[in-house]
Amino acid sequence: MPRSILFVCQANICRSPIAEGVAGEIARKRGIDLTIDSCGLINLYAGERPCSYSVRAAREHGIDISSMRARQITYKDIDAFELIIALDEENRLELTKMGARNVFKLGEFGYNGGDIPDPHFFPSYEGVDKVYEIIELCVTNLLEELTAK
Repeated sequence: MPRSILFVCQANICRSPIAEGVAGEIARKRGIDLTIDSCGLINLYAGERPCSYSVRAAREHGIDISSMRARQITYKDIDAFELIIALDEENRLELTKMGARNVFKLGEFGYNGGDIPDPHFFPSYEGVDKVYEIIELCVTNLLEELTAK
């Protein structure tokens, strides 16, 4: 079983912080020893907190991601993390171009291989709770698959 997982989306302010928060909570509750982190492919929001919609959705499920800060992926991350989980196909392709190995899309673990919708482009909070539920389902399935091995 991998000992480290990195979740990657475009800017690290919406989807990947939710995935990191959910994975951390599941690992804590199940006593799974994992290093879990998240980052983005671009540096646009580096140092900023996750978007308010993502913070709210996580909080409504008992997870606090408000203290997380966005950061851009580095080549050191690619070498350090045993499993890299992209939130959509564009991210997966970019990670592969960067030389990342063991890259999968989160949607492969419960969303029919689809891309996780990006709430950054939602005009309101409506629908972000659904994105949270998709991420929660896929992260849960991912961790169950990893611990079953």
